[in-house]
Amino acid sequence: MARKTIYGIDVAAAQADRRARLAAWARDILGHDFADLALLDRALTHGSASRQAGSSYQRLEFLGDRVLGCVVASLLYGRHDEAEGRLTARLHAMVEGPANARVARGWDAGALIAMEPVSRGKGLADSDNVLGDVAEAIVAAVFIDAGWPAAYMLVQRHWGPLMAAEQPFLNDPKSSLQQLALKRRLGMPEYLVVGREGPDHAPQFTVEASVRGAAPATGSGRSRQEAEKAAATALLTRLEP
Repeated sequence: MARKTIYGIDVAAAQADRRARLAAWARDILGHDFADLALLDRALTHGSASRQAGSSYQRLEFLGDRVLGCVVASLLYGRHDEAEGRLTARLHAMVEGPANARVARGWDAGALIAMEPVSRGKGLADSDNVLGDVAEAIVAAVFIDAGWPAAYMLVQRHWGPLMAAEQPFLNDPKSSLQQLALKRRLGMPEYLVVGREGPDHAPQFTVEASVRGAAPATGSGRSRQEAEKAAATALLTRLEP
């Protein structure tokens, strides 16, 4: 029987190669050996590349958000003898987009996300939103694959370093904007790409940052992440007294 090909690519061989890469990556980077590798594949599949309903990371992200929050809350409770309000602030800092994206970048997860070329060309594989969602989906994949102990160990190993007492990573402008917005009950900041210029090898992004009740601010950079930080800095300058 002839093997299925798409644009001359042997589909079965490509899928086998991806499974092998994911298995090695999970073992070496995440520290987890998957019994059901399809879970990890789904956690690293963007909606633009999903072949059928439920085959992207979206449902896993929903579960991973809750598992991650529970583990981080447990770790914070054990590490910091503080009032509820301060613990809540730390929790938000640890489980929202910028922190999760930071962890995913440490894994170099963006390179493994299955995504349509057009979406990748727009910088989505390096955006905080996508990387943060992927990090949560991977937590869920580990939880489903091996239960609470495995998920706890994953979060402790990879989110733990962000839990230093002073949390210096919060100096990141996006994290600072998020904390200010939450403190003032303005909701989560939103980022929108409003411009992209230049060739694929040297793009220039323009991003608009906004929070409820304030005029948006824009920033530019050589990547979507850089432009989001510039926009966050501009909006912080406007909001801070």
